[in-house]
Amino acid sequence: MSSLQTAAPAADASCCAPSAAGLSEEDARQKALVFKALSDPNRLRLLSIVKADESGESCVCDLTAPLDLGQPTVSHHLKILVDAGLLHREKRGTWAYYSLVPGALERTAGLLTGL
Repeated sequence: MSSLQTAAPAADASCCAPSAAGLSEEDARQKALVFKALSDPNRLRLLSIVKADESGESCVCDLTAPLDLGQPTVSHHLKILVDAGLLHREKRGTWAYYSLVPGALERTAGLLTGL
């Protein structure tokens, strides 16, 4: 063996044994969906606007101006928040109204503790 080559250390069976503990694939996917939804500043702002509304809900028509974004872009962000289970969408006539899913923020806050 040359001086540049080194022998591989003997494998310790205890360090290489796969662990059965940890998140399932589905749990990891669900948590990542929420984290991805929260990773955008516009979506965080949308959540805070909906949460702060006195009525507990906001019309999509009222969410475009505060973000200075077009309605299609705001609707896209809102869909991601709905798909992540953070907002609830209710269609009324031509408008959609959004409200926080009860307990969603508390569950989100606990996502990392479940690792």
